[in-house]
Amino acid sequence: MEFISYFDIRISNFMKEIYLDYAATTPLDPQVKKVMEPYWSNDFGNPSSIHSLGRAAKIALEGARKTVAKIFQCRSLEIVFTGSGTESINLAIFGLCRTKFGTNRAELSTAQNRRHIITTKIEHHAVLNVMRALEKEGYEITYLDVDKNGLVNPKKLKSALRPETILVSIMYANNEIGTVEPIVEIGRIIKEHRRTINYKLSTISYPYFHIDACQAAGYLDLNVEKLGVDLMSVNGSKIYGPKGVGALYVRSGVKLESIIYGGGQENGLRSGTENIAGIVGLAKALEIAQKIKEKESARLAELRDYFIREVLTLIPDAVLNGHQTERLPNNANISIPGIEGDAVVLYLDEKGIAVSTGAACSATSLEPSHVILALGKSREYALGSLRFSFGRGTTKKDLDYTLKSFAEIVRLLRRR
Repeated sequence: MEFISYFDIRISNFMKEIYLDYAATTPLDPQVKKVMEPYWSNDFGNPSSIHSLGRAAKIALEGARKTVAKIFQCRSLEIVFTGSGTESINLAIFGLCRTKFGTNRAELSTAQNRRHIITTKIEHHAVLNVMRALEKEGYEITYLDVDKNGLVNPKKLKSALRPETILVSIMYANNEIGTVEPIVEIGRIIKEHRRTINYKLSTISYPYFHIDACQAAGYLDLNVEKLGVDLMSVNGSKIYGPKGVGALYVRSGVKLESIIYGGGQENGLRSGTENIAGIVGLAKALEIAQKIKEKESARLAELRDYFIREVLTLIPDAVLNGHQTERLPNNANISIPGIEGDAVVLYLDEKGIAVSTGAACSATSLEPSHVILALGKSREYALGSLRFSFGRGTTKKDLDYTLKSFAEIVRLLRRR
């Protein structure tokens, strides 16, 4: 069977190709591909093997771990490689709950053993669905509201903390609307709460603080000490690295139970032969992103602001979703009253422009974005939202073509 790529289809139809869905996934950086290639064929050893091929793979694995640790400003042993950002999040949350508190409903229902977790209503489904599963097991979850811009109020989070709170999981930057949360301030509040209640069950006081940094990596500071976090999840596919690989930072002293059983790889936390090519690629992608972060973020922020300004001029009733300034440099989430976002996505696709209505993992759902609804918007409003996310290949010329096409499509849909 012959497989035809999306790019091949565009070329065959002589269509312009503009990709503005970098928040869904990014293309593989050529430098990343180059460092990965040897591990697909020549250096194929299993890092658990003690012969020379295995030792070479082990050296590559630990070298990648050191690279990631340097970027996170932590120790190498605090990095666990996973199969995705979703798996990293699952390991962080389920791993914590499985370790200390078990899953016995009767035991958890007692006042003495009840455990409490705090998150928000705008988290990625990788977090929200884990929380729903834990609720079925007897855990109590507080889902914090956000304001109209998608920001968590640190004071409300402080009020939600209890002596029995074991975990706070907050998204660093939202994948749909781009709002950046006040993670450092939240981290301080959690530390103060630990001191106040003097509630210490291990070498680190509860509650632990986990952040989903999958969208933030490449644009925001990943220094775990500055952020004040105990657990942090990232993945490769959002930073021009390979798909199918992620990482979890686990602060020393935080005890997790494995959720995948087998040979005990990754210090017993993630069994299965390590994906050396993917791990090496993830480390290289993070390294590149770190080097160009400031310059690329400034370039993208300028393009983002230009795009938002022009959209609001061309389509006067268009509305920007998310915070005006506290947002990722590459994100512009727009709602058009009376227009279905899915229809706009398809029309733009016909013109060779790739955008989305929200999270890629929910793109086939007819349900409105839970993130937009959490901003206090109506179902109709949420169905009219569009996410434009920019990246290294985005130019002003691309945006000008998109703006012209976007305005034409809105006028066409409103005439119908």
